[in-house]
Amino acid sequence: MGDTWFGFYLRETGAGFESKNIYGSGLFQMRIKVPGGNSGGVVTAFYLTSLGSNHDEIDFEFLGNNDGKPITLQTNIFANGEGNREQRFLLWFNPIKHYHTYGILWNPYHIVFYVDNIPIRVYKNEKGVNYPSKPMQVEASLWNGDAWATDGGRTKINYAYSPFIAHFQDFSGLSGCYVDGRSDNVAPCGSSNYWWNGGKYQRLRGYEQKIYEHIRKKYMNYDYCTDRSKYQSPPRECY
Repeated sequence: MGDTWFGFYLRETGAGFESKNIYGSGLFQMRIKVPGGNSGGVVTAFYLTSLGSNHDEIDFEFLGNNDGKPITLQTNIFANGEGNREQRFLLWFNPIKHYHTYGILWNPYHIVFYVDNIPIRVYKNEKGVNYPSKPMQVEASLWNGDAWATDGGRTKINYAYSPFIAHFQDFSGLSGCYVDGRSDNVAPCGSSNYWWNGGKYQRLRGYEQKIYEHIRKKYMNYDYCTDRSKYQSPPRECY
């Protein structure tokens, strides 16, 4: 699939598309340009998600804003139906003006969120950590999130500024291990025969670790790990 786009026109609805295949590991990337203007309440999303109850999910969510305020990039992870693992960033560029590449590496060792091949978040699969392990599809969507997305839900979508249009490119450029839709077994997808499970993808390399730490220090403006109103003590994965 080449360049594609869809518009968000109607109240309480949206639009989206998904992969035909279901995956058990991989590196999944999408080039995205998000809606501009007064887009408060509008959410543009690129994510992996399992089907059924107690789902797993790995999210990029762009939270719209008004009055020229910057777009927030929120990342989140659900494992066995439990989320509330938000980390938010104000990016070093304007995601409205140009396409940028957003990537999710998901393998047996960790989940890494990339922006233009720069790691911004790492979620490690360690003992005691609830880790996404169900087969997932790749999805992208544009939808009404004004119950929560902007100013905690205080800013609602103003349809006078519609249509809200997100642009997506290179959805076909996915590298992942296919899982039979009738099976929940992702174990074979952990094989080192898949390049995204190999040594250099099992941990950040030295230069990646340095830029990762810089990006988080300078551009991350919310981390659930330090939110004591949500967790009295940090969850296991935060240590």
